[in-house]
Amino acid sequence: MALSMETQLQSIFEDVVKTEMIEEAFAGMFMDTPEDERTKLISCLGAFRQYWGTLPQESHDQCVQWIVRFTHSQHSPKRISFLYDCLAMAVETSLLPPRMVCVALISSDSLEWERSQLWALTFKLIRKIIGGVDYKGVRDLLKAVLDKIQSIPTTVSSAVVQQLLVAREVVEYILDRNACLLPAYFAITEIRKLYPEGQLSHWLLGSLISDFVDSFRPTSRINSICGRCSLLPVVNNSGAICNSWKLDPNTLRFPLRGMLPYDKDLFEPQTGLLRYVLEQPYSREMVCNMLGLNKQTLNIAQHKQRCPVLEEQLVDLVVYAMERSETEEHFDADVGGTSQLLWQHLSSQLIFFVLFQFASFPHMVLSLHQKLAGRGLIKGRDHLMWVLLQFISGSIQKNALADFLPVMKLFDLLYPEKECIPVPDINKPQSTHSFAMTCIWIHLNRKAQNDNSKLQIPIPHSLKLHHEFLQQSLRNKSLGMLDYKIALLCNAYSTNSECFTLPMGVLVETIYGNGSMRINLPGTNCTASGSVSPLPMNLLDSLTVHAKMSLIHSIATRVIKLAHAKSSIALAPALVETYSRLLVYMEIESLGIKGFISQLLPNVFKSHAWGILHTLLEMFSYRMHHIQPHYRVQLLSHLHSLAAVPQTNQNQLHLCVESTALRLITALGSSEVQPQFTRFLNDPKTVLSAESEELNRALILTLARATHITDFFTGSDSIQGTWCKDILQTIMTFTPHNWASHTLSCFPAPLQAFFKQNNVPQESRFNLKKNVEEEYRKWKSMSNENDIITHFSLQGSPPLFLCLLWKMLLETDHINQIGFRVLERIGARALVAHVRTFADFLVYEFSTSAGGQQLNKCIEILNDMVWKYNIVTLDRLILCLAMRSHEGNEAQVCYFIIQLLLLKPNDFRNRVNDFVKENAPEHWLQNDWHSKHMSYHKKYPEKLYFEGLADQVNPPMQHTSQYLPIYFGNVCLRFLPVFDIVIHRFLELIPVSKSLETLLDHLGGLYKFHDRPVTYLYNTLHYYERHLRERTSLKRKLVHAIMSSLKDNRTPGWCLSETYIKFGMSAREDNVWIPDDTYYCKLIGRLVDTMAGKSPGPFPNCDWRFNEFPNPAAHALHVTCVELMALTVPGKDVGNALLNVVLRSQPLVPRENITAWMNAIGLVITALPEPYWIVLHDRIVSVMGSPTLTTETAWAGCPFALLDFTACHQSYSEMNCSYVLALAHAVWHHSSIGQLSLIPKFLSETLKPVVQTEFQLLYVYHLVGPFLQRFQQERTRCMLEIGVAFYEMLQAVDQHSQHLHFMDPICDFLYHIKYMYTGDSVKEQVEKIIMTLRPAMKLRLRFITHSSKIETSSAAPPSSSSTTTTSSSSAQPPTSSISVSSPSSTQHTPMSVG
Repeated sequence: MALSMETQLQSIFEDVVKTEMIEEAFAGMFMDTPEDERTKLISCLGAFRQYWGTLPQESHDQCVQWIVRFTHSQHSPKRISFLYDCLAMAVETSLLPPRMVCVALISSDSLEWERSQLWALTFKLIRKIIGGVDYKGVRDLLKAVLDKIQSIPTTVSSAVVQQLLVAREVVEYILDRNACLLPAYFAITEIRKLYPEGQLSHWLLGSLISDFVDSFRPTSRINSICGRCSLLPVVNNSGAICNSWKLDPNTLRFPLRGMLPYDKDLFEPQTGLLRYVLEQPYSREMVCNMLGLNKQTLNIAQHKQRCPVLEEQLVDLVVYAMERSETEEHFDADVGGTSQLLWQHLSSQLIFFVLFQFASFPHMVLSLHQKLAGRGLIKGRDHLMWVLLQFISGSIQKNALADFLPVMKLFDLLYPEKECIPVPDINKPQSTHSFAMTCIWIHLNRKAQNDNSKLQIPIPHSLKLHHEFLQQSLRNKSLGMLDYKIALLCNAYSTNSECFTLPMGVLVETIYGNGSMRINLPGTNCTASGSVSPLPMNLLDSLTVHAKMSLIHSIATRVIKLAHAKSSIALAPALVETYSRLLVYMEIESLGIKGFISQLLPNVFKSHAWGILHTLLEMFSYRMHHIQPHYRVQLLSHLHSLAAVPQTNQNQLHLCVESTALRLITALGSSEVQPQFTRFLNDPKTVLSAESEELNRALILTLARATHITDFFTGSDSIQGTWCKDILQTIMTFTPHNWASHTLSCFPAPLQAFFKQNNVPQESRFNLKKNVEEEYRKWKSMSNENDIITHFSLQGSPPLFLCLLWKMLLETDHINQIGFRVLERIGARALVAHVRTFADFLVYEFSTSAGGQQLNKCIEILNDMVWKYNIVTLDRLILCLAMRSHEGNEAQVCYFIIQLLLLKPNDFRNRVNDFVKENAPEHWLQNDWHSKHMSYHKKYPEKLYFEGLADQVNPPMQHTSQYLPIYFGNVCLRFLPVFDIVIHRFLELIPVSKSLETLLDHLGGLYKFHDRPVTYLYNTLHYYERHLRERTSLKRKLVHAIMSSLKDNRTPGWCLSETYIKFGMSAREDNVWIPDDTYYCKLIGRLVDTMAGKSPGPFPNCDWRFNEFPNPAAHALHVTCVELMALTVPGKDVGNALLNVVLRSQPLVPRENITAWMNAIGLVITALPEPYWIVLHDRIVSVMGSPTLTTETAWAGCPFALLDFTACHQSYSEMNCSYVLALAHAVWHHSSIGQLSLIPKFLSETLKPVVQTEFQLLYVYHLVGPFLQRFQQERTRCMLEIGVAFYEMLQAVDQHSQHLHFMDPICDFLYHIKYMYTGDSVKEQVEKIIMTLRPAMKLRLRFITHSSKIETSSAAPPSSSSTTTTSSSSAQPPTSSISVSSPSSTQHTPMSVG
């Protein structure tokens, strides 16, 4: 077949080009007349048309390629020209498709620049017919033409340049925006692939390409956040986990969408951002999230995710620490200077990233050597060696010796001494760092001996004295705990078991207590091993990670062993306290908290060692800090399964399980709730309580608070389709309940709607009263003791027994022995339901009591039940009362009962006052907690098994209960999470405000022991912002009570600013303090300085491991927000004042640092309730209405220059509109997706009606353009709404404006949205709008509507070829030959159309 095709084509074309002998003899002297030419052409085409008609479709390509090959094999330009005319005519008469011809021409191997005439003729033909090619074909041809041009060398003869330039004309025509052969967006993509940032285009193209690329700079700017490179997150703040901070793990660049010519700084590696995050304590999770590093791959050998850019930043951080050590005055670890904290943090970071193989140890050491060489930085050398020793001692046994030898190079550099370094004072913890290099040498030497390696290094002369000291100390068998000798030996010999056993044995012995000594613990029959003094933190800090791991392993193994042995002797207090101190070290997470949750707890539970289980839960409640949320939620699900086991149905353990669960639930951070609970969506039962209504209610309150603070439900009115739905439905199945209207009114709207729909019928108070009377009659009439016990403790019988006890006391002042036995038989778990009914019954009784004498009697009995008879503990009873759903008057009575219980008798007040007076919350610094704990329990013993009742009955009963060990807890500490809930309930009901103030006066001191007092205040002021707006004195009272409880334990200036303490705290109602601009500037300045790492910082230094917040910036942000919300000024005014910090000229705000201030304002304002940040929308509206944007003559320049904040700011030419733009970007960059989801509504309802000029339209595009990427990732629905709004605004501008000067940037931006984000998802709505636009605009946007050129041709320039319809295939994103993500995915699977 192929042969016959060639033969036939040959006969058609050779016939036309053959010449007579005479023509060849006199070449160039004969010339055909135009008529002859035309005749030849027509006959040739006629023959070809006939033949073409017979050809099957699949041979068309082959046929055209043959013609091109035939043409290119000719040598006579005249013949080539004639054959090209044939091809042109064939295209013009629609015989041949233009795309096929162009592709065949450009891909011909014969088309080389050396054949300059053929080159010129070919490109002339392409220029002539390319107008008929569809836009994707033009895109492919552009790529091919540019590739061909690349083949021209840099130097060619000037004679041929003219002919070569024809190719440039083709490129020019393709790029001509008025010709509109393809979306310019396709062209820029091809160009940028061929000539990336910073690479010049081919000389033949001159400035054509660079000018075209420059025409896309406005579009790039529309998609860029102003000052993005200066914006920084607060680590562990809710916004920090979103997509805004992601970086490319290979280049550290921002992941920018599309091949656009963004500003240069956006293409730079963002080392500053990564460095800043790495410097923050507790930032490992965020670093992994930013760089997409996955810890899970550790087990898979081939998945080594080494990240060189991270490695380099860690090295730079070490060098920075060396510099800090050199310059810091009083450089001494005992002082705990800034650089000391930095070294401590660095060693933790290094171990983590090297352990997970994200960084390579030998590479880092060599890089350090290189960067420190010749710098002469030696003051921090011991600290550096200490950091390296941490890693070496822990991993040298598993890795090759060669990996560690580069450290000796570093030694030679940093220890140039010729004489011996003297032995430091070993009474100071600092001495362990001074010995670090010697310890490293001992480990390397030990490894070399074990491997029989030839690499043994003799001890360097300068370390001789250190080494001898260690050798000598080893021989001393009686090691004391008074100095750091033990730590030194542990550090030096942790890889040498013969030498290590002695010092480690001494440590272990100290905390286990020797075999025989016993001490008493609170409660009856409870004794423990005798050691009470834990190992001090200073000593633990002086142990290497390897030694700490051995210690924690030894403790955990011992606890498991004792659990198996069912030992009746409880663990030594020193052991428990030391174990909890060790759990604070993140470096030993796998043996630490991970082992605690996933190995120790299950093992202890399996062994039914309830005493140890109780101890572990107490540790978790009172001694743990910064535990990652997934561990806390894992423990919560353990606790729910524990609660169902029969053995835990005893008073003390049940109380402990419920208290711990309550703490875990209420302590969940607002940004932790959604990520943690979505992990359990397949089985929400595991994180919910099957029977405790109080715990499930606490979870709902936490959920309401979290979704309010993160603005999760903003803009939606139902929980349908969200992660909360299954959780709420499961709760309502387990524990159906209602909420009081005053509580419900504070819930986010979707939650309110859910509970209104799922209303649960309540038992009437009248029925309850009747049932109690009925049961009481039975009690009095039954005579057989066993029948009475069976009847009242039977499972499933009405839970009214506490109501009966109340009536007995009311009528007879006495409860008999049977009452005690019924209580015992009911059991702890079932008794909770009785407490619930009793709470409702009490409200009924108090509501109907006559007051006076009778009321006093009621109060007395109630207090006796708690304190005299120990029937129910105060914290459980108050929790039940606070969680009931009474309305109106009954709610007030309920809160009145709570107040009476807490304040009327002295019992609880005395306990609180004494506990607060005698104790301090800094448990990690204490050595004598146990003795204070014991003396408190002796004075106020906990009675959890109805002991009071047992003593009162006649005859008195024996106390046989075996108490579980109590190391930390008491009724005051157990009451704290309940108090949190009580305060919230009181805030919801306006009439009880005064009672709340009284409670705070008397019990506020307890907040001294709250784990998270500032967070609690922040959450409370944020969640109840609407309720507290008018109640300024109550708000002040709350802040004052909590802050003043901490004043003795915190350095001045740790939280509220001096100005606020002076004017805000003591403000009077008649003389309200209105802060001025200076106040707000100072407050924001404090956060700016903290984030910049200013030394000394605005806040006192502290050990972040035991702080409420993980790092200085998180602390600064929260205390700033608390102070702002505590002001008596309305939120709107505070919000405006914050914006004015940068929008007005403020002497306190330095110009050169303006983006850091905007960053701080963005952080603060987005962490405040909606009234504070929504004022930004008003500022935007006022800018939109300003003459700058409404009258195009007011500012003659280009709007893109006007809106380029950085350039304007540097040249002192910035205007209000660019400031507002930059500030809006800073705010929205830090916003949660919930806050951002108000933007579509703001666009369509507020901005769309005012947009009429091109400047206004471009301003809106600049504002919102950069956030489309986040919308696509987090809320696709919003992205699509914004996409449509952009076209609707364009339509309004098109109708209002006579001329459009910036059509190209506008269209480029709209194409960017289509190909990067929306795909064809909004095609229908958009097409209708495009069809109403002016012709020039319609022509440019025709590839979105797929309309033909004819429909828009009134504005089209005449094309040299006939206008053919563009391909009308369905709208596709650029195909594989253009590297942009396919938007089709967003079309079908919106990520979270929430």
